[in-house]
Amino acid sequence: MRPRAWCGVLAAVALAATACGGGGTEKADDAGASAGSRAGFPVTVGDCTGAKTTFDSAPRRIVTSNAAGLELLMWLGAGDKVVGTGFPPGSGVLPGQYAESGAKVPVLGKTVIPKEKLLGSGADLYVDSFSSMKNMGKMGDAPTAEEFKAAGIKHVFLKSTACASMSKAPRTDLSGVEADVEEMGRITGTSQRAAELVAAMRKKTGEVRDALKDVPADKRPTYFLFDYDAGTKQPMAVCNRQVANAVITQAGGRNVFADCDGDFKPVGWEDVVAKNPDWIQLAVRNRGSEDADRKAFEEAEKFLREFPATAGLDAVKEGRFLRVASERTTIGGVRSADTVREIAHALHPDRVK
Repeated sequence: MRPRAWCGVLAAVALAATACGGGGTEKADDAGASAGSRAGFPVTVGDCTGAKTTFDSAPRRIVTSNAAGLELLMWLGAGDKVVGTGFPPGSGVLPGQYAESGAKVPVLGKTVIPKEKLLGSGADLYVDSFSSMKNMGKMGDAPTAEEFKAAGIKHVFLKSTACASMSKAPRTDLSGVEADVEEMGRITGTSQRAAELVAAMRKKTGEVRDALKDVPADKRPTYFLFDYDAGTKQPMAVCNRQVANAVITQAGGRNVFADCDGDFKPVGWEDVVAKNPDWIQLAVRNRGSEDADRKAFEEAEKFLREFPATAGLDAVKEGRFLRVASERTTIGGVRSADTVREIAHALHPDRVK
């Protein structure tokens, strides 16, 4: 895995998180999950390589690799089934209605969950947001398929993020993220709730699409996601298979590295300068508090203003920065639609209110 580049992986993990219209209380969501767990099975899903996993019933004990998976399960009303997570959500990462319950989820790893803890967790399902991601740094000794099987743990992926580098075509919309929501709904017996979430996501992105329909592609502003936590010595570009490319494109921007096939790729500052983006996203991972996050954003902006190679960029001189957490852009989830709308408003304030 590529050192530190995780574009905020959630930070990845974070999650990613996602703010689509909430709807319903946790109690109601849990009731729906319980009812759904009795129907719709068996369910068969594939992993990043197409290998199949079949569920004869909804899982009872789930471990998530990070806060992105945790949040998605909460949106689906299956959060009470989560018995552990890696990359736990910092303060302010989860939507308000899930903050208290999310903070109570046992932390099995402050970053990647150690292999022994994962296999000994007693889980019957592990929801993985990473898989092939090359920007997570050293991932440690991950369990093999045989070890997962021996421990009685089924292993599934949030494919829009975990399998991004394996995508066969550029990602320009949130269809892959929506597919993850629907698939996790089938696995957890909460398909009805998943359908409601996806409908709300499509409504938001559809409104943005309609607002921007008259803006020619070549007139849309260019956009660079500055992954501050990947390091400043060599920038890490988000390429056209990454979730961020879909978010930026749907928001009416043009990712300056959309010609790069894959998910992430180290580039040179000279490459960024040559692109001279109209807008720069200051992408930092969640630091655990609003004050710490603000400080990190300020540090990222200060670097770009003082670094000789970037100080002359138009976006830097004119202060065209967006402060959007990296995990909200690079990790797919329900609130990806809200990130689309937020970026679209910044880029096209006269069209997207």
